[in-house]
Amino acid sequence: QVQLAESGGGLVQSGGSLKLSCAASGRVNYWNWYRQAPGKAREWVAVILSGGGTNYADAVKGRFTISRDNAENTVSLQMNRLKSEDTAVYYCNAVGFGEEYWGKGTQVTVSS
Repeated sequence: QVQLAESGGGLVQSGGSLKLSCAASGRVNYWNWYRQAPGKAREWVAVILSGGGTNYADAVKGRFTISRDNAENTVSLQMNRLKSEDTAVYYCNAVGFGEEYWGKGTQVTVSS
């Protein structure tokens, strides 16, 4: 069982930046970030594969950057030029080798 611990959420003004991090207690194959805004379904934000390849949702492309440290079993999400519509609870998702794990979520609030 892999445990995930997220950090880095908070309140920021529109146009500002935040960096989210997630640490795993074990080895991870690839990572995703998801988010869920109030009253909306959880949506996928970004993925980073074991080899470092990345992909992003159109809504965040060019503003968010996902990265990982395989030695430390961590993933980060650098969020720049934040908008009010980025307000959500952000979840890291670790996909192992036959299992997947979810963090508890961290709140990001962007004030306009």
